[in-house]
Amino acid sequence: METVVSGIRPTGNLHLGNYFGAMKNFVKMQNDSHCFFFIADYHSLTTHPTPEDLHGNVKNVLVEYLAAGIDPEKATIYVQSDVPEIAELYLLLNMNAYLGELERVTSFKDKVRKQPENVNAGLLTYPTLMAADVIIHKAAKVPVGKDQEQNLEMMRTFARRFNRMYKVDYFPIPKAYNFGEALVKIPGLDGSGKMGKSEGNAILLADPAEVIRKKVMRAVTDSGPTEKNQEKPEPIQNLFTLMTVVSKPETVSFFDEAYNNCTIRYGDLKKQLAEDIIAFTTPFREKILSLSEDTAYLRKVTSEGAEVARESARKTIKEVREIIGFKAF
Repeated sequence: METVVSGIRPTGNLHLGNYFGAMKNFVKMQNDSHCFFFIADYHSLTTHPTPEDLHGNVKNVLVEYLAAGIDPEKATIYVQSDVPEIAELYLLLNMNAYLGELERVTSFKDKVRKQPENVNAGLLTYPTLMAADVIIHKAAKVPVGKDQEQNLEMMRTFARRFNRMYKVDYFPIPKAYNFGEALVKIPGLDGSGKMGKSEGNAILLADPAEVIRKKVMRAVTDSGPTEKNQEKPEPIQNLFTLMTVVSKPETVSFFDEAYNNCTIRYGDLKKQLAEDIIAFTTPFREKILSLSEDTAYLRKVTSEGAEVARESARKTIKEVREIIGFKAF
């Protein structure tokens, strides 16, 4: 069974976009791979060095992971900072990471433009920490989005470089995890692009019903079709795309036919879409509320996850130290 590692920063909430994008596949993945899912609280400090409520943010991510279907009986769930061996491997990898290659990373250059007042060393060495997160478990694969492909290649570079410098075949060279199907791209409610919390166009899994109704009713539309069977403009197609993942097929067909016949009423479509989203997200919201109050269970999940992760990480660090030449007197 292959080892797969994936993490998420504790800076956001699960919404329909990332649920249908990656999370559904994570839930499937845990059934046929040895999965390590971690909450990347170290990583979050690169852009938020003084978080207002780091522990609360970590708890939110943990609760939503669990509510979305990650099963601690099948996968290892842990908090990054609970595994100090990651920091040691990060340090060791940094000794063989070069300034020029780190400065050329696209995500670093983007962050420099966006936060010129906070260009810290952690931001520069983000790829080495990401590499440490994955190769400390000698993972074969890692799920990455398009924006992380360069960091994956850097991870592969650091693993190869370690093997070459110390003349060993120790670290596997991780590959991108192929889910075997195209990820579903869920559009936002603003008429363009993909759904995202920072864009303000997202439906969160934890949103109460009244919030969902208000968000959906504010979604961008137009004045309506003027010709039968005309192509739907992007804002309208976005609403239909959302409907295809939360509504019954006959509901989608009803409104599609109404659009093609120029009889559609967007108000009715939005009301139906809102109620279908509410029906879909309510079970998640109820789990989120229940788990948020079960401190004992959350402590059990993270402590057991940290122990499994540390057992794996301790073995790697012991062997890496021996390879490099660290010895006790």
